Amino acid sequence: MSSCSTGRQADHFTMAPKGGTFFFLLIVACAAFDMMPGKKPDFKDMAKKMMMKCKNKGYPIPKMRLLHSIFNNSDLPTENRNADQSNPLQSAFLDVLDSVSTVRADQDSLGRVPLDKPDKMRNKMWNCTHLSTMINLMRNSSEASACYMRAFVAPLSWATLTTQGENNMDSGDYEALLLAAKPALLSMKRMIFPTRVEGQNMKMMMRMLRGAYDPMSEHQRTQVLKWAKEQITENYFNCSLRPSSNSRSMLMERCEPSLKWLNLEALIMMGPYLSRLAPHDVDSSPKEKLCEFFHSDQFRSTLSRVTPMSPRLGEKFLQKFQECFSGQKEIAEHIDKFGTLACYYYNAPDMTPDLSKKFLSQIADCNSPRIIKVKKRLLESVISNSNSTNILEIVSKLGGCVTLLSPQQLSMIPDTDLKKILKTLGPNVQWTKAQVCSLIKNQLGNKKCKKVSYKELKVLQSVMEGVPSCMLKHVEAQEILSDTEGLKNISKRMRKGQLKAVLQRLRENVDPSELVQKLPGPLLRSISLNNLDKAKITSLDQVENKIWSLPQAAFLAKKLHDLKQLQYKRMRSILQGLTCKMIYKVADSDALDLAEAIDEAPQWLSKVQTGCAARKLFATLEKKRRDYFKTITVEELNDIPTSLLLHLLPSKVNDLPDSVCPVFLDKMEEANLSSLPLRSPSRPALTKRALLCLINGTALSGLTIEDVSRLGPLLCELQPSQLSLMVPDVLNSTLQDMASCHHIPQPHRAALLKLVKQTFGDPSDWSAETTESLGPLLLLDDSATPALPNKPWMKDVLYFLKSPLPHISEVLKKKFFYLTITTSQNSTNSVHNAIPDKTPNVELIEELQMTNVYWTAKQLNTISKDTFLATVEILGSISDYDADQLAVLSEKATEAFGPVSQMTESAVTQIGCIAQGFSNSDLEKLPFSLDTLEEIAHCSWNESQIQSVWKSVAKLNNLRAHRLGAAEMVALNRFICGLSPNEIQQLNLDAFKDAVGSMNGIQCSFKIAQYLKSLAVSAFGEPSTWTEAQVSDLGNIIAGLNANELASLDPSVFPFLSETCITLIPPKNFAALSVAQLAALGPDNAAMVTKEQRAALGGKQLASLERATFSSQTEETESGAPSLSVEGISAFMKPLLFLVMGFLLL
Repeated sequence: MSSCSTGRQADHFTMAPKGGTFFFLLIVACAAFDMMPGKKPDFKDMAKKMMMKCKNKGYPIPKMRLLHSIFNNSDLPTENRNADQSNPLQSAFLDVLDSVSTVRADQDSLGRVPLDKPDKMRNKMWNCTHLSTMINLMRNSSEASACYMRAFVAPLSWATLTTQGENNMDSGDYEALLLAAKPALLSMKRMIFPTRVEGQNMKMMMRMLRGAYDPMSEHQRTQVLKWAKEQITENYFNCSLRPSSNSRSMLMERCEPSLKWLNLEALIMMGPYLSRLAPHDVDSSPKEKLCEFFHSDQFRSTLSRVTPMSPRLGEKFLQKFQECFSGQKEIAEHIDKFGTLACYYYNAPDMTPDLSKKFLSQIADCNSPRIIKVKKRLLESVISNSNSTNILEIVSKLGGCVTLLSPQQLSMIPDTDLKKILKTLGPNVQWTKAQVCSLIKNQLGNKKCKKVSYKELKVLQSVMEGVPSCMLKHVEAQEILSDTEGLKNISKRMRKGQLKAVLQRLRENVDPSELVQKLPGPLLRSISLNNLDKAKITSLDQVENKIWSLPQAAFLAKKLHDLKQLQYKRMRSILQGLTCKMIYKVADSDALDLAEAIDEAPQWLSKVQTGCAARKLFATLEKKRRDYFKTITVEELNDIPTSLLLHLLPSKVNDLPDSVCPVFLDKMEEANLSSLPLRSPSRPALTKRALLCLINGTALSGLTIEDVSRLGPLLCELQPSQLSLMVPDVLNSTLQDMASCHHIPQPHRAALLKLVKQTFGDPSDWSAETTESLGPLLLLDDSATPALPNKPWMKDVLYFLKSPLPHISEVLKKKFFYLTITTSQNSTNSVHNAIPDKTPNVELIEELQMTNVYWTAKQLNTISKDTFLATVEILGSISDYDADQLAVLSEKATEAFGPVSQMTESAVTQIGCIAQGFSNSDLEKLPFSLDTLEEIAHCSWNESQIQSVWKSVAKLNNLRAHRLGAAEMVALNRFICGLSPNEIQQLNLDAFKDAVGSMNGIQCSFKIAQYLKSLAVSAFGEPSTWTEAQVSDLGNIIAGLNANELASLDPSVFPFLSETCITLIPPKNFAALSVAQLAALGPDNAAMVTKEQRAALGGKQLASLERATFSSQTEETESGAPSLSVEGISAFMKPLLFLVMGFLLL
């Protein structure tokens, strides 16, 4: 091959018709890929996913004429190819491109051109001395011009690196391939690394991996660390850290525990991946090398990038760091190098103002309770030593720590300086209510409804929630719409009532179709169905690439369905509006297209929709041949999107042939089980099949750690009896991996905890490191949490463990509370026997946050006036105080702010839920602002209190029911339930239609819900005619339907009911639902059904409700989907027989 001209290469990276720059690279990579048996599906899938990203970004697909010119360039060798033969690389490229582009005429019924056979892809490996130059040109070319080529090159470059010996290429080519392969690496769920990389190549590999750190997931970062540790010990120390069950570890000696493998070179190579080390790994670093690293420039850059460490690792590194210096003074001189370690410097000494400012900038994003105390102490030191002339300079250097300034301190900053600070901070800073009030007053003055410009609003984006709604009604429409990005930032912080106020202003002068085109984010999602209908949507072009609410998506999906414009891969968030009826009517030729669209945007689909799409796809595939899944090929299985494959019936899963095991395991490893119902019989079936693939006719005792990792999230489905058959090192590793599980089946938990204790000993004897590693498994058992020892480190560890949890149990909250208020000297293993020796003060209340609810009324009564004033917003944010606590706290409120009749709007805003402690007559006297009702809607108000708050709001704001606009209705939130029946009947229908979609969280008594329902009937017609969009829009108001009205709803709307609505339906009315309606609820809604509602159902209804929990429905034969099989009925009905018999015997 001729040498590659740089000028000609540059042309081709901008897709010019001459030259062969990419061609050589593809030949090299494809040749390497061809040597990887069984890896082709990985390549195809990865390249396809990366090309889809190009398409979603709007990059044009390369024209065929251009591709012919590139792939068939005259400069490239043509031996062994006839003139009429197509280039094999072009065929391979087009095969992947076809799956994301327009359907070609020669595709089969499911829109596929099969990949060429391996022997057809074989070609001669060519050489080019300018490989490095070419890949650098690709890197430097515009993303749009080379995106699809990069998507094809990247996975093949990585294949070359992982399969070809590094001795086959020089360092320049190696580095060039690394750069080209980087995008593919980030697309891998399970990273496949080279078996051995040595010397300079290892440094280049780690340099590339360090550059890829930020976009990686935590799981990917852990994989990199594990591989790097193995490479360092095996290549540099000729010993292995791999477990004894690993075949590779048998080839060399095990490393001694005392091995100091973490030398300076290793520390530098690891870079930000150091944050993934175990605490004991730090002991593997020689002190002098650690100190040399701490003093180096690499340390500063490394620690500034890492994600938060576990408390034990952070403290271990900090301890080693401190040992490198002679005292606190010398440590303080290096305070600006701490990086993420600063988050664990709990005993930071007092510092000079300059050093304090440097350290505060380091800990601005640290949020643990102990470091927040340090922030406040140092901030006070900085402020007390400053003067008014340099306040702007000081505050501007504080970053996020500026939010720790008191309202009084903020009010002392000149308004011009404060404006600059607010502009710098942006929209994501969190302020207290009192701070918001102070900042708004500083910038806008005392006049509540003054006219403000859009320019003034932009300055206030970080405190936008405090701007009165009435001000927003005066902003000029064209000012707003001319700055989409600024409007996006402003609307992030707006309350629902504010969003409606802005829309109300915009609708006066702007056509709804223009609003649909120009409004961003939250404002777009606040457009009512009524106004969306007026936007005259006639094309998908008008609504694609936007994020819509569920009701809007349902409306648009129906509109596009009627217009015959359901182009699934362009719909994105509109996919959530598809009904199962629509899915079943999809043409067989479009089934895979729909499936892929769902797989590319799974976050938008419910479990019901995903299940329907899976059934449609499977039915279509089985039309090709009856025993499709028994005889499925590797390529065919790879074509089925993973999110839909999860819904395959258990019998079909069991039928999968052994030949597809590699692809099946790849799919399971990257699967997201969130679309699969927790009680779906497919979960154990998939787990069983994956295990059979792994053991391949042997026993579970033969599994290695790497084998088990192939299970992906199915690891969390393993039964304890299966786990106990594993060899010790595999079991240890597996249990630690299971600590990251988002869900473990309830029946497995008791035996799993028993196995954990047998393997790792009694939790009361665990070290901090073990508790960090396995703690999430203990938290599954409410009885195990209180028994955790009250050791000095336990509070930090529990804070670390609870931070990522979606739900925190009451026992964990109580454990944290008692650890905080009990000194270590009085520690005990039991929460119930703990003797609290601290009383509520400012520091404790700020640390405890929502767990302040566990103070007794007697303890709360010891709070001083100053303490109450300093912490009132924290105490007022708690919604579930009991009557005794509220009585004490409401008394504290009157001591602090004066009698009820004298309280200001600001005081009422701050006391929040504490207002529940006042009598109804006092509530009517309190000056509740309409703009702040949303913030107290979560409090546990009773019906009479809600009525009193409404009366107060109506009086203060001069509101009358018949004059309420959409913005006012939305701002009232759940307090609209306080209107009398007569007032509800007076509400304006047009305003109600505009508001109802933003009122979806209100929970009224059934009596009031009936009146709101009557209003909905007047606005939208009889319930039997309500669409999916309208049912979703009405939210909890649906609970006001009577039995006959509920029974009249079309079953297709039931997946669109809100989950919170289910529990509000009276059992007698719920019993009127038909078998078809109950089956259509779907698993999430079915899980919300109460015991009382279940008790009101008959046997057939219970069986149907049980089916809904599995997300399996009997489909009508004309729908195009298969009916529920005999196997399916049997699987669902067996457990129900016992349930029904139980009812008969009552």
